[in-house]
Amino acid sequence: MDLPEELKYSKEHIWVRVEGGRAVIGITDYAQEELGRVTSVELPEVGDELEQEDSFGSIEARKTVADLYAPISGPILEINEELLENPSLLNEDPYDSAWLAVIEIVDPEELNLLLSADEYADSLGDFD
Repeated sequence: MDLPEELKYSKEHIWVRVEGGRAVIGITDYAQEELGRVTSVELPEVGDELEQEDSFGSIEARKTVADLYAPISGPILEINEELLENPSLLNEDPYDSAWLAVIEIVDPEELNLLLSADEYADSLGDFD
């Protein structure tokens, strides 16, 4: 599995790309493969306040509905409107065009609780 090294990961299969005081988040390739073909996405509203590990939306696929859990706390600055129209982007490009939301980083310490690419890959061994 090819994981982008520069990203941080949650045990709930969310990736985080830090861009200054902002965190772009999305689901991992592993998550989209486990879900199968994504049919719809539910995202929070811009301005919603997230608490780390709270559910903030869901992804529906043929097999299941998966809740999304916030990797960090902070207000939503932006959501990927394109995903609402074209949820299958998550299957095609989970690390680039299919980002979910942008969160303002209010507590940088929370980033230390996330996993590196190697740690995340190791954690996946628990799921096989």
